[in-house]
Amino acid sequence: MTQRTDVVVVGGGQAGLAAGYHLRRQGLDFVILDANAAPGGSWQHMWDSLHLFSPPQYSSLPGRLMPAQARETYPDAGHVVDYLTDYEKRYDLPVQRGTRVDAVRRDAGRLLVEADTGAWRARAIISATGSWSRPFLPAVPGRDVFTGRQLHTVNYRSPADFTGQHVFVVGGGNSGAQIAADLALDSQVNVTWVTQRPPRFLPDGIDGRALFDVATARRRALEEGRSDTGGVASLGDIVAVPPVRAARDAGLLHAKPMFARLTADGVGWDGGTRAEADAVIWCTGFRPALSHLAPLQLRNTRGHIATDGTRALDEPRLHLLGYGDWTGPASATLIGVGRPARETALQIARQLNA
Repeated sequence: MTQRTDVVVVGGGQAGLAAGYHLRRQGLDFVILDANAAPGGSWQHMWDSLHLFSPPQYSSLPGRLMPAQARETYPDAGHVVDYLTDYEKRYDLPVQRGTRVDAVRRDAGRLLVEADTGAWRARAIISATGSWSRPFLPAVPGRDVFTGRQLHTVNYRSPADFTGQHVFVVGGGNSGAQIAADLALDSQVNVTWVTQRPPRFLPDGIDGRALFDVATARRRALEEGRSDTGGVASLGDIVAVPPVRAARDAGLLHAKPMFARLTADGVGWDGGTRAEADAVIWCTGFRPALSHLAPLQLRNTRGHIATDGTRALDEPRLHLLGYGDWTGPASATLIGVGRPARETALQIARQLNA
């Protein structure tokens, strides 16, 4: 049986919940379909030691401040899961859990959402699936011959899984630095951190509060037609959170150049240098999880969908929320998703009420 509603939101993480909050305020009928069995989005799958970059008041969704966590300046991932769970309940958002959306198609003036639990016909769709479910692995020679363990950021949990092993951590972003630091601070693990270019640490005093201000200044500059300030990327790549600072200051966090290939029992660089390895952790980022939108044939050669704000240029009934700056400055962050979520709900309300 196919059900009907004004708006289907695909994804029930932070972006989907922010969308639901503003859709409710616009008085629209909607449903949120989420593949996870429990609330919390990708935060419920993070590694054990992960903390936010920002204090709770700078990590909040629209309408409700995140409460402080006892004895923590920067809340951990479990606290974020608790907050998102409470947020969903507080606003009685209509989330259907354990529902995987397989495809979105055009259908007689509406959009048809095909899920493993049934189908929905909607007048508008907000895709808020993020990228956690689509980890990126680079095409490094030898990946298929390495006999050790290979995993991505999404699979990492704690140093206890690598006791007595030599682990290579690949990636010069925040996840690479934090996981390398997590392992380096455990004396039972031998870790080597490798990056494509020398890592760029932000000044120690920079946290999510400053990053939000920088991202906001960039958005205002672009809206006013001024030159692009470069935003957060102009400052560096890695926030020096306390564990990263501790490992760095103890001399445990030195990045080596990226290896050229994997071998059966380790890695090799051009020039003949080799090293043995028991495991490689690929902290190499993610791609937008957009496979459910493939039937609409909207993606360009970069894998993105062209948008004006969050609205897809070639399918105005579709909005994309929370995928990064191309769908709203800082929209992939807790505090940054609120503004594009509000604008999206307003646009949809105008469209449906016209």
